[in-house]
Amino acid sequence: MEYLSSGKILIVDLGLSEISEEELSDDLVSEKIGGAGITRYLYEQYHKEDPIILGTGLLTGTLYPASALSVITAKSPRTGKICHCPVTLKVGIELKYAGFDYVVIKGASEKPVYLWIHDGVADVSDAVDVWGKNVWETTDAWRKGLGDDLIQTMVIGEAGEAGCDFAQVCLNYWSGADRFGLGKLFGQKKLKGIAMRGMGLLEIADPEAFMDRCYEILDEVKAAAFSGKKGIIEICAAMGREDLKEWISPRIHRHSACFNTPYATNTFVFLDEDPKMLAEPGSEAPGLLVSSPFGPLAFKLLGLSAEASCRLLRDCARYGIDPVAVAELAGKSGIKSEEEIRSSLEQLGGVVDIPGRGVFSPWCPAQPLFSDFGLSGDAWEWWEHRQAVAHVFGIHPIFAVMAPQLTEKNMLEMIRIGTGMEFSQETLDAVVSYVRS
Repeated sequence: MEYLSSGKILIVDLGLSEISEEELSDDLVSEKIGGAGITRYLYEQYHKEDPIILGTGLLTGTLYPASALSVITAKSPRTGKICHCPVTLKVGIELKYAGFDYVVIKGASEKPVYLWIHDGVADVSDAVDVWGKNVWETTDAWRKGLGDDLIQTMVIGEAGEAGCDFAQVCLNYWSGADRFGLGKLFGQKKLKGIAMRGMGLLEIADPEAFMDRCYEILDEVKAAAFSGKKGIIEICAAMGREDLKEWISPRIHRHSACFNTPYATNTFVFLDEDPKMLAEPGSEAPGLLVSSPFGPLAFKLLGLSAEASCRLLRDCARYGIDPVAVAELAGKSGIKSEEEIRSSLEQLGGVVDIPGRGVFSPWCPAQPLFSDFGLSGDAWEWWEHRQAVAHVFGIHPIFAVMAPQLTEKNMLEMIRIGTGMEFSQETLDAVVSYVRS
């Protein structure tokens, strides 16, 4: 595989502490396209070893709008189903830039380890020194020890080490889209996480045509209904939850977008500093990044203030646990004060249902945002299909439900221009069905 790709699959055997590589064949790409299409295929090849598969789409890391996504495919400890977990922020693109399109992680280590992927090289490294540390401490330790503050991490905290059903794989310092308990799977394998850094470049079959078409599509996107909006408040309003605005606005400092995503889906709130300050904050951790509306909404439902809710979201990010599950379990247990919830993080247990069929993360709102997409049928059916498409090509899942301008037709067109290979709508339909199965 020459274009829009590193052309490599990394195979990591944690039990043997061995690493090998395989070529990403054109035949596999022709049949499964990429992203979740190939991660699902690789999962099936190694299913007896309960693998964790990482993968990127053919558009991941390109100039196509919202090309921020990579995916983790694994069996969810919470549902027992094969699931696809989005990886966004700047973390999603780093795997491809670090030199690999796909990573198969199989087996289990006897001692804590982490995977260090950098510029086409991968190492299974000792993680004894960070086992027992929280998500923030671990990310800081790796960046300091490896000498690069731009290292991107997928990491678990104490919740994953302890085998908590609601443990998350976090992204750098923040709670991500893992609503499937994949942090528990990392912990069972004694895998503290994955650190990635790369300066790789992508080859494009027809670079001039690719760039021109990307800019044309971006111009269409800029005229969309969400133009001028940003942050989780506007997302909540589009969901019919305008009440979040007055509640959390006083704590908001800024909004930020994931890689090349034309809508700032992330909102940074300040807790320990004045949200209106423009100067560099005095404390190292003045607040937290919120990448989905459901964590704040879940704690708001308990009657907590925005400040208390955001402090708990920060605690959940450090501990590496799904904040939506924490809020729901606390409510079921009658625990509703901030301090009681914080003190209960290590003991909370029970059952929390995952909305939908459990294939794609409900971290992404299960409805169109800012545009109705011409939807007239089953909203869940539409949402799951749209998520499958995003996970195959490498498109930010939340932006995918905002922008009807990102069509299956132009995604297929872009990978044809980018790779020089032909992909039909029939092939995509088959891959989408396969990914959803």
